[in-house]
Amino acid sequence: MKRLVLSVAMLSFAPTNINAQITKVDDVKKSLETTNRDTIAWAHGGVFNIGMNEGFLHNWSAGGELASVTINGIFSGHLDRLHYRLIWSNNLDINYGLTYAYSTSFIPHKTDDRIDFTSKYGIRIDSSKRFYFTGLFNLKTQFTKGYDYTLADFRAKPTSDLFAPAYFTTALGVEFRKGSDVSVFFSPLAGRLTVADRKYTILTAQGAFGIPYGKTQYYQFGAYFSGRDQFNLGKKTIYKMRLDIYSNYLAKDSKDDTGKVIKTDNPANISLLFDNLISWKITKSLNITFGATFIYDNNFPYLKTYKDSKTQQIVDKDDPGRNLGWLQIKQIFALGLEYKFR
Repeated sequence: MKRLVLSVAMLSFAPTNINAQITKVDDVKKSLETTNRDTIAWAHGGVFNIGMNEGFLHNWSAGGELASVTINGIFSGHLDRLHYRLIWSNNLDINYGLTYAYSTSFIPHKTDDRIDFTSKYGIRIDSSKRFYFTGLFNLKTQFTKGYDYTLADFRAKPTSDLFAPAYFTTALGVEFRKGSDVSVFFSPLAGRLTVADRKYTILTAQGAFGIPYGKTQYYQFGAYFSGRDQFNLGKKTIYKMRLDIYSNYLAKDSKDDTGKVIKTDNPANISLLFDNLISWKITKSLNITFGATFIYDNNFPYLKTYKDSKTQQIVDKDDPGRNLGWLQIKQIFALGLEYKFR
């Protein structure tokens, strides 16, 4: 019954004739994760983790937050459709986290928010079953509004929202694949569009998200590289990594908050995303997840001083990462329940 329900669910996503063969045999599914085969089949897998941290203090001599709760969820999955020489692959990464603290009247503060979807369609072009001519689509955005929590009235001044920004990338190129675990894609013809509501691009004189002041979109055209890998560090530990690099042929000079010209018209000034996720299984349903994401983008200079919508000068003296410069860093750690599916 379980396999029947799963087969019906997968058929609802199939873009081809419903009479197509759906291979669900376990050994075939396992081999599709690491090899490419001439077959008609679905290959899918992923991990979902939800964790919570809680703390409470009463008359505690060392001091601290009286009560706090942090909840975060992580989903990373893939769904691939093989049809002999054709392959349609989809990857979805979702992160969301909130923290509630007594000192902030338990008003939720967002600690993580990410939607990252990639879909690729390719046709095999060599006899080794490794190289494909591939078209790629990628979307990056978030679920809910973002705020600068250092402001007293932060809820009246959101800095981002769903599809504000949203990053759309389309590309044509060549992909090296080894099952669902390894993918290396390169395109010399890649367009990238960033969109956002105008109310977010007028908050600072520099605009926002790379979009100029008062505008609603920013277009780039350049070269794109994306590499993914997943492998076992041990019997109970999985490491997933992703590296995205983008070079904009249309880049122009810009200025930082001090008025200094930033040379961005050199294609060597790349945008980079380096994603890492380690999942260590303690028991069948309990695991530890550690993630770290590093981003570098010339369109996001680190502003030591900036102006809000009322042109009030704000100096960010308390940022513990201020010496890291333009590098964007996000780190997560979760102990919680995990569900893994293949």
